[in-house]
Amino acid sequence: MREIPVEKREEVAQIAARVPMQDGEYRNPVDGLLYCLTCGQQRQTAVQFPFDRKYRTPRCMCRCQQEAEAKRREAEKRHERMERIKLRKQHGLHDLSLYHYTFANDSGENPLMDKARAYVTNWEEAYRNNTGLLLFGDVGTGKSFFAACIANALLEQDIPVLMTSFPKILNSGWSLEDRGYFLSRLRDYDLLILDDLGAERGTEYALEQVYNVVDIRYRSGKPMIVTTNLKLKELKNPPDIAHGRIYSRILERCAPILFGGKDFRRDSAEVTKDSARRIVSA
Repeated sequence: MREIPVEKREEVAQIAARVPMQDGEYRNPVDGLLYCLTCGQQRQTAVQFPFDRKYRTPRCMCRCQQEAEAKRREAEKRHERMERIKLRKQHGLHDLSLYHYTFANDSGENPLMDKARAYVTNWEEAYRNNTGLLLFGDVGTGKSFFAACIANALLEQDIPVLMTSFPKILNSGWSLEDRGYFLSRLRDYDLLILDDLGAERGTEYALEQVYNVVDIRYRSGKPMIVTTNLKLKELKNPPDIAHGRIYSRILERCAPILFGGKDFRRDSAEVTKDSARRIVSA
C-alpha cells in the first residue's frame, strides 16, 4: 500500500472508523486502519480513487487470513477429489467385490503382481502409447484380481477406469437406446478393463456385441485390459472370421501375460470350508 500523506491521515482514519472492528483486530493509531493482533499485518487498506481523489478503506486479508483461506481451499479440493473418486468407483466398478481387489489386499503369493504394480507406476507411458494387456490362463489363477488392483490404484489417482465383463454387458437387459449409450461411453474412460472374454455364448448376436465393444475401444486409441480363460493358441488361431476379427484387435493392442500354476480360488474355497467347519463345530 502506498504511504498515506500526513495531511490525509486524519481523513483516512475517520473513513476507516466506519468499518467495525472484529475479534483479533486492533486499530492502528498512526493511520487509523485495522490490523491483525496475531501477525500484525493490515486487515484494512486505504485506496485513493482517481476520479474524485477521495479515499476508500476496504477490508483486505492479513497473512493469517490468507493462510486460513488457502487451507480451506485445499481441504475443499481434497473433499471434492474424494467425492469425485467415490463417484468414479461407483461408475467404474460394476461388481462390488472388486472394491476389495487392491494391492493392499494382495497376499504376495502371485509373482505376476509385480507387473500390475509396474503398469500403474508407468501408467502415463502406457496411456500415451496405447499399451494394453491380455491376461490369459486357467480359471482361478488371479487374472481378475490382477486387473482390479490396477483399476483401483488408478481410480485412487482420479483416473477414469471402467471394469466390467463381457457376460455382464451381454446379459444386461438394456434397451437398444441404453446399449448404444453405454457403447458410446466406452471411449471416455482412460482405461477399459474387460473381464472373461470367451465366457459369453458363441451366438452370432453375442459375437457381434463383443466385436462392437472391442472395436469401439480399439478405435478410441486408448488402452484396454482383457482377461480370458482361452489359450493364446486359440486366440491366435480363431475358429472362424467372427472370432478372428475380435481376437486380432485385442492381440494388436494388448501385450499377453500368461497366468498359470496355482489356483487361488481353490485355496480361498478351502479357507472358507475350514472356517465353516470351525463355526458349525463350535
